[in-house]
Amino acid sequence: MKKSIPTLLLASALVAHAELKLPAIIGDNMVLQQKQANPIWGWDTPGTEVTVTFGNQTKKAKADDKGKWTVALDALPANATPATMTFKGTTSAEAKNVLVGEVWLCSGQSNMGFNVVSNWGADLEILASKNDQIRLISVPNVGTQELQDDFKGKWDVCGPETVGGFSAVGYFFGRQLQQTLQVPVGLIDNSWGGSAAEAWVKRDVIDADPRFKAVMDNWKKIEATYNHDQVLAKYAEQKKAWEAKRDAAKAAGEDPPAAPRAPQNQLKGQGRPGNLYAGCLHPVIGYGIKGAIWYQGESNAGRAYQYNELMTLMISEWRKDWKQGDFPFYFVQLADYMAEKPEPGDSAWAELRESQTKTMNTLKNTGQAVIIDLGEANDIHPKRKIEVAGRLARWALVKDYGITTIPHRSPEYKSIEIKGDKAVVSFDHIGGGAGLRTVDVNELKGFAICGEDKKWVWGTAKFLPGGTKTKVEVSAPGVTKPVAVRYAWSDNPVCNIVSQEGLPLTPFRSDDFPLVTQPK
Repeated sequence: MKKSIPTLLLASALVAHAELKLPAIIGDNMVLQQKQANPIWGWDTPGTEVTVTFGNQTKKAKADDKGKWTVALDALPANATPATMTFKGTTSAEAKNVLVGEVWLCSGQSNMGFNVVSNWGADLEILASKNDQIRLISVPNVGTQELQDDFKGKWDVCGPETVGGFSAVGYFFGRQLQQTLQVPVGLIDNSWGGSAAEAWVKRDVIDADPRFKAVMDNWKKIEATYNHDQVLAKYAEQKKAWEAKRDAAKAAGEDPPAAPRAPQNQLKGQGRPGNLYAGCLHPVIGYGIKGAIWYQGESNAGRAYQYNELMTLMISEWRKDWKQGDFPFYFVQLADYMAEKPEPGDSAWAELRESQTKTMNTLKNTGQAVIIDLGEANDIHPKRKIEVAGRLARWALVKDYGITTIPHRSPEYKSIEIKGDKAVVSFDHIGGGAGLRTVDVNELKGFAICGEDKKWVWGTAKFLPGGTKTKVEVSAPGVTKPVAVRYAWSDNPVCNIVSQEGLPLTPFRSDDFPLVTQPK
């Protein structure tokens, strides 16, 4: 996992040296996005003309009054042969070993930051990771309200020495693209464990949106009263008391109590609105990318009812700031996690998954990797990241690279029809002609049904006979007039329906009852 760094050089500080400077995102080993213009920028003494040469292109720009200059390279085809980009201004610089191919941003919270070395079978994956056609760069965790123009980092060539600490989902996603497309791939890891989605949105944008007034009001109270020195002083007292208990436990031959956790400065953390947009995202905005993959949502489950609105805002703002149109944005739906529930009922995590599905159906060029079959009850960080990455890669390969021979979208709820004491549910995006199937036993698991009393009970479900298994009939003793059906609607559901190709049925509800995460 990446670690925070306390300070970061700003562009103004770089200019003070009165020499040409490049941001970390532009340098040795980088990958440029093929088939589109690529912005290239840096800093120099104000008024200095800077010349950038790459291949047969030469571009010039003059540093503005703050010292920043920007050129745009014309679109280039993919090129796996290393090349050098040269820069000439007050001083000269070079970016060596540059390739042209596909560039993807990898962002979110800890399940995106979860690194390769922590994945199942990591030792063998790392041994086989040498590939000079894959390049990696990680942005450090910096939480601030001040827009950062640069970060401390560099592009690395993928291999056993560099891949272990990189995002597992990002690397396995990029590896699949590189092996399939046979072009260079550049991956930017821009994730922070435990981060809230609002932290990735520009502060003034979310502050001006009345839908998020309650969130912002709460944070303004924190900002007005938070004193980190007082928090540290309290922690010091707690630690001192713990040390005494620890020593006493050791003397008695007993296990010591758990140590208190050192506090994080909330104002510099990954929850404060705008912090990660300013500190982590802003330094790479504008760099040529094909698209973004996203794995986040756990930290927003308590406000699942508004997650669709928040994600729609975030994605739209990223696209606007990048000025590369509606670039592809693919995300991972929350996995199954926590204890299984013996009876059906409400679930914040199920509501968050529904919000994610709504986001896919709200914004164009978005897609959702359903992983309701890949989670772990006792670990919020499921380790089957190769499969997670593969489901994201399916979206990119089909939607962005024209591959039509593989499925990419999980089956989804389409409609419900009440027939007496039974509910018939129809599905969409089923894939192969044989329809749906179960992944283990013949019994269909995961369906709940309710009547007008809105009391949920487990339903008996079966595929309608005579068809291609595109409809499921659900009923339950005692529910004589069914009103609604839910599937996989819990934190950690027991469910087993997949497409013929093995993509899991998307969790759903047919009702519009009030959500448990909505304010009362």
